[in-house]
Amino acid sequence: MSVLKVENIQKSFGDTKVLDGISFTMEKGEVLAMIGSSGSGKTTLLRCLNFLERPDGGRILMGDKVLFDAADARTLREKEIRKKRLHFGLVFQNFNLFPQYTALQNVMLARELLAKEEPDYKASKRRIHEEIEEQSRSLLIQMGLKDRMQNYPHQLSGGQCQRVAIARALNLQPDILCFDEPTSALDPELTGEVLKVIRELADKNTTMIIVTHEMGFARDVSSKVIFMDDGRICEMGTPQEVFGNPQQARTKQFLASYKNGV
Repeated sequence: MSVLKVENIQKSFGDTKVLDGISFTMEKGEVLAMIGSSGSGKTTLLRCLNFLERPDGGRILMGDKVLFDAADARTLREKEIRKKRLHFGLVFQNFNLFPQYTALQNVMLARELLAKEEPDYKASKRRIHEEIEEQSRSLLIQMGLKDRMQNYPHQLSGGQCQRVAIARALNLQPDILCFDEPTSALDPELTGEVLKVIRELADKNTTMIIVTHEMGFARDVSSKVIFMDDGRICEMGTPQEVFGNPQQARTKQFLASYKNGV
């Protein structure tokens, strides 16, 4: 059974159709790379999957459970949306860390807010806090930030901030970890730091969707590639198929522009 099934997702902003019938499936442990020109709809699709935007049409299923059906979208309450959002962890381009909190506090915050909604929170507050802190510390160590836990975002490099953001997303234990151009705000040296972490997550069979302009990375780390153009999936297949033997003229044109350094 597929861990994720996306069916005919539609999204418009005013008269502009941004997503036009997006459909694909993912298996557990799969790494899906989304490539395409700026404005092709990649980020909007991620935002729809994370319920930061509500699709105008289509369905999103996690396993055999319908997370979203546009036909019933008007009845969804914000509390339900927040719960559905937990299936996806989103790592933003620009980190979105809280500047007033340390790295450790940034990683712990969302988990603690969720814990407060549990009925037994008051009775088990200390134990829950200790468990969340232990898990958060473990994730920061995994990200190579053992000595940076008490640093504030302004005391960290861009690559370190992005690794804190990855730890924060992993701390929510999502079914799918999503990256929206995770290296776009970084210089080449720091880009390598973050790509190394994502590669290690892929080696551990973490299910991921990665929107990226790093073609070599997309080719090397992904198990499936989607090339989007003008709000549609233009081509989809294995990295070998899409990068090595593209079938669509638009895909060939796009990949040639990268090879030529455009």
